[in-house]
Amino acid sequence: MSGGGKSVALNTFEDLGFYCVDNLPAELLPEFVRTATHPERAEQKLAVGIDMRNRGDLAKLPEWLSAVGAMGLQPQLVFFDASDESLLRRYADTRRRHPLTHLGLALADAIALERQALKPLRSLADMVLDTSDLNVHQLRHRVLTELGLTRDSSLSLLFESFAYRRGLPADADFVFDARSLPNPHWDPRLKPLSGRDAEVRAYLEARPEVVEYVQQVSAFLDTWLPRMQSGTRSYVTVAFGCSGGRHRSVYLAETLASHARERGWTEVATFHRELD
Repeated sequence: MSGGGKSVALNTFEDLGFYCVDNLPAELLPEFVRTATHPERAEQKLAVGIDMRNRGDLAKLPEWLSAVGAMGLQPQLVFFDASDESLLRRYADTRRRHPLTHLGLALADAIALERQALKPLRSLADMVLDTSDLNVHQLRHRVLTELGLTRDSSLSLLFESFAYRRGLPADADFVFDARSLPNPHWDPRLKPLSGRDAEVRAYLEARPEVVEYVQQVSAFLDTWLPRMQSGTRSYVTVAFGCSGGRHRSVYLAETLASHARERGWTEVATFHRELD
């Protein structure tokens, strides 16, 4: 279901070394797998996201999965579901458009139509994950445990970006304000980009105050995150906010997540509320 958590799951797979593709036309699945598992590529861990945006005939998905199985692989169909109430709330929180609203449907009607269209696939799924009551951390952990991908019991870290004008993330443990840093938004070349793009990173890393900010926040987290690991908690969310949640906060979340991985943390994820 759109809004059910597929994007978070794909990010989790990617962090674990999977080769991930989102919204691949379903009829291309066998050819994609054949190419990705070619001996010269040696990509053995694949994850493909498919939803109602797909241009293929989803009724034929079992046929295409069988074709993948005939290659000697063991495909699993995982269906991400959530209650209507949860989906309505998530779309309200993110202000994103449901993929079926282009038909002129109200959001509740679009969700109902999608649920009906995907009902046959849900019944065929090897696993159904209901994400109604899960936050990003819990969903990530559920994917790891349900699919047998858990590597250790270390603290799970989430580095999140957000826009202050839309409120603080409800589950944030640490919140850092980036609004005092230079804003790439005012550069016409950089405005349409995000903090994930090399041009924006170069712009920010050339500013001494940004370098100092990263150094000080890194030192703080290096001191206090290990102490939180010794407690009973399993998750910590570190959030960075700026005006639009697109440039500075995204850059900082990505940069500090990379720093955490370099420091030896194994369960590290990023989530960009205004982008994802």
